Amino acid sequence: MRENDVLKRAFAMPLTSPAYSPGPYRFVDREYLIITYRTDPAKLRAIVPEPLEFDECEALVKYEFIRMPDSNGFGDYTESGQVIPVSFRGRKGGYTHCMFLNDEGPIAGGRELWGFPKKLAQPTLRTEIDTLIGTLDYGPLRVATGTMGYKHREVELAHVNAALKEPNFLLKIIPHVDGSPRICELVEYHLEDIVLKGAWTGPAALALTPHALAPVAELPVLEIVSAVHIRADLTLGLGKVVHDYLRQPARRSLRADERALVF
Repeated sequence: MRENDVLKRAFAMPLTSPAYSPGPYRFVDREYLIITYRTDPAKLRAIVPEPLEFDECEALVKYEFIRMPDSNGFGDYTESGQVIPVSFRGRKGGYTHCMFLNDEGPIAGGRELWGFPKKLAQPTLRTEIDTLIGTLDYGPLRVATGTMGYKHREVELAHVNAALKEPNFLLKIIPHVDGSPRICELVEYHLEDIVLKGAWTGPAALALTPHALAPVAELPVLEIVSAVHIRADLTLGLGKVVHDYLRQPARRSLRADERALVF
């Protein structure tokens, strides 16, 4: 294979059989269960990266279970994770802290393209009689269970649509071959072409169990604030870099022994 051929085909890895297809990525009948809760602000302070900011008085976290039965290139899968309401230079949005899903394509694509913090696990979202139930299993252990009364009350669609259109922020990290950071960026992306099919709320509960490799319980549930069940079609827009940590004047290279301490 000639060098020009490599460059033409170099969209994703592996070169001759990429783990995911090129976009755009359209999702049909995407279903959310989002439970918003209050947590310990000191815990948030330790994980929200500057220059993002969060409201220490509110200290909110959104725990999400998302069912995606029809998505271009990625197929049929489910994911679950935590999104923290933040602001960036005066604009409100959400910072994705962790995500767990059961499909290799969106794990690879999400990490490589946008910087989604995705790991392999087994989330589910289903309706059981009168209850919407979301679960997350990491290996054989249950680490999250969310429940909401099924479609108790409709939610104002304009409010939900505005929330879905807010910017989303990710911390994209790709190491160099020597283990040092080659890319360390704050990425912004948006959901696009949203067709909102319905939104409902009801009584909700959320239980998180400590796990060394799926540490969702590190942001403890102190109080349930709200819950929403959403159905929508949408496109996952590609991102843009809004902050490059490696280009900041104050940065310095970590020694090998210092990098080891990070882990």
